[in-house]
Amino acid sequence: MEILVNLDVMMAKRKISAGELAERVGITPANLSILKKAKAIRFSTLMALCHELRCQPGDLLEFVDGQQEVTDGRTT
Repeated sequence: MEILVNLDVMMAKRKISAGELAERVGITPANLSILKKAKAIRFSTLMALCHELRCQPGDLLEFVDGQQEVTDGRTT
């Protein structure tokens, strides 16, 4: 299981550069780059990103379940 960060996708959809987004959100471009591979994110940073990109948290974060689902003892 993992959470994917789709920040690049949303930035491309909104046609905004990393430098411009970082400035608007109040973080460094380096920290914005780190967020793309982050294991955690502050809600305040997530809120600021969603505000500037006019999106929902689910547009930036995606849950991917790498485990197979087991139902009635059978793998599906």
